[in-house]
Amino acid sequence: MLPMHRRRFIILVGGAATVWPLGVRAQQLTGKMWRLGILLPGPHESSMGSATRNRLRELSYTEGRNIILETRWAQGIPQRLDELAAELAGLNLDAIIAYTTPAAIAARKATKTTPIIFLFVGDPVGAGVVPSLAHPGANATGISLLATELSAKRLEILLEIAPNTSDVAMLWNDTNTGMVLRAREAQDAASKLGVSIQSNGVHDLVDFAPVFASIEGGRSNALLTLVDPFTSQHRKLIVEFAARRRLPAIYEAERRAAEYVDRIFKGTKPADLPVEQPTKIEMLINMKTAKTLGVTIPQSVLLRADEVLE
Repeated sequence: MLPMHRRRFIILVGGAATVWPLGVRAQQLTGKMWRLGILLPGPHESSMGSATRNRLRELSYTEGRNIILETRWAQGIPQRLDELAAELAGLNLDAIIAYTTPAAIAARKATKTTPIIFLFVGDPVGAGVVPSLAHPGANATGISLLATELSAKRLEILLEIAPNTSDVAMLWNDTNTGMVLRAREAQDAASKLGVSIQSNGVHDLVDFAPVFASIEGGRSNALLTLVDPFTSQHRKLIVEFAARRRLPAIYEAERRAAEYVDRIFKGTKPADLPVEQPTKIEMLINMKTAKTLGVTIPQSVLLRADEVLE
């Protein structure tokens, strides 16, 4: 069985909250200045990677004291990832974190020796990033988003919160190949649950206005967002829209990359770290926002919540 990691589903009725499990703090590190590369597909102002930085601090890795972060942004231009990955590979780094399938592929092409930790990769085996999840081999490992039951679970929770929902608007980055499978899973789950999914693809900031207008003019009464670096970068815009439209919404988040970095820095080889898949769901409910918008969270959902924000 693959190692377990937790993903939090954040139920927000138009509001935002970020709460993370702390885990066990690593032993204080001294005498070594680690060098970590971070390869991001989005722009410099993107907040993607901030959760990993926060978790690294909790594990006693402090920038300028015992770790140097070399971050490269592709500015939303996928063609730049190969060039940036090659640049990072030439810096004699201790590890590289690659966000999304294209970044992971670029990093794997750039180096066969530097440890690579990937995130937001929908199907790492199918994409050729690793030969198998249990035995990734070579120098890459990380977290796979491949877990069909999660789409159904998110939709089930949405339907409990908004029992009259018949149509769900799905927002996702339609240029991210790793999200294609996730979107298909959501469509299949919706069919089994007896609701319709209205797929709304976005991949540029200008896409949001017409997509939001389409959702407002349609029948959707709930919002499902598939999280990748692009949608995460614009999560404030999405959350504000959900609040304005009074749409029950569900999001997801994770920051397990720091644990991989910590273990690799302590001597574990990437080939010995199986690729993780979500096996435990934690649920956080934003009650303050729900009350503001007049949405009643059923007791059946509250009893299953891991944390409730009042």
